[in-house]
Amino acid sequence: MTKEAKYEKTFCAEERRCDCNNFPVMGGATAFPDVFRSGIQNLEKLGFRVVKFPTTKMTAEEVFKNPAARAEDINKAFADPDIKGIVSSIGGSDSVRILKYLDAEIIAANPKFIMGYSDFTTIATYLNQLGVVTFLGPSVMAGLAQFHNAPSEYQAYFSAFLAGENHLENWPVFPVYSDGHGGYPDWDDETYTGKFNTWKDAGRPRFIQGSGKVNGKLFGGCIEVLEMMKGIPFWPQADFWQGKILVLETSEEKPSIDYVRYSLRNFGVMGALERLSAIFLGRPTGYSETEKRQLEDTILSVLNDEFGLSELPVVTNLSFGHTDPQLVLPFGIDTEIDCDNQSIRLRESAFL
Repeated sequence: MTKEAKYEKTFCAEERRCDCNNFPVMGGATAFPDVFRSGIQNLEKLGFRVVKFPTTKMTAEEVFKNPAARAEDINKAFADPDIKGIVSSIGGSDSVRILKYLDAEIIAANPKFIMGYSDFTTIATYLNQLGVVTFLGPSVMAGLAQFHNAPSEYQAYFSAFLAGENHLENWPVFPVYSDGHGGYPDWDDETYTGKFNTWKDAGRPRFIQGSGKVNGKLFGGCIEVLEMMKGIPFWPQADFWQGKILVLETSEEKPSIDYVRYSLRNFGVMGALERLSAIFLGRPTGYSETEKRQLEDTILSVLNDEFGLSELPVVTNLSFGHTDPQLVLPFGIDTEIDCDNQSIRLRESAFL
């Protein structure tokens, strides 16, 4: 159960052409059916056959009152050999409540593609400890519903990634970005088109600390959700962090810079930071350029002044998390950071 799993031919081109992939979509989507429908349609245009599991038809109240039912959808999706991948419908704030209902034996015995971000972090954290590779990436309603309006460079990258292509190339840099939920038009609009409000200059990833080449296995998620998990039985033990690249992103709630300081300090006190190979920070949504630099300074202050980790590589302004477009990051896969040449690449494919 501790061996990290990969996925054989889950997204090979032949399967996509013959339309034989099945995707269950987790979570309720009744409040904004047009947005949900747009995400489903874009998955279908990519060549996938979508299976909507029961909780996607529940109201928000029903979803909240039935954490066991939400877990049962996941358990059944992993157990079903015809299901090749799982995509979350949307994030939230309470998925930690479903963890105790997940069937660890079924999931570990049937590893398969599973992707989401934000509150999906709880699922990823638990599954990674079972040895299952999980994927940080767009959800059906936030990212995929708008996919047809994303930059062409991103559409090409995402399609190739799901087809199992170009995994070992340097991570691409997209020219523009949009501030996630803040960049989406009103979801109540009856003529929802999946457009973005504005695009901003993305710039390049910022290698703000470290030198040479370093490698480690990706792991992490939304910093606020990780904070929700600290201290519960599903939180990783100290040795789990050895050699990990800690991937952090902030939500649309825009946590304060002090909040990030306290969270990172907690990682240090528990002995996680000293075991890491590197830290990646996703482009924070809603922060001004001045606040982004303050956030970087705070991270370096905690690492250097509080824990003496002045050699630990840190890369910021990366395209994942609560801004669009989103890279797809396979948690549990060995990754190389070349600080001198400012590039990042996977050292192994996420698929067999």
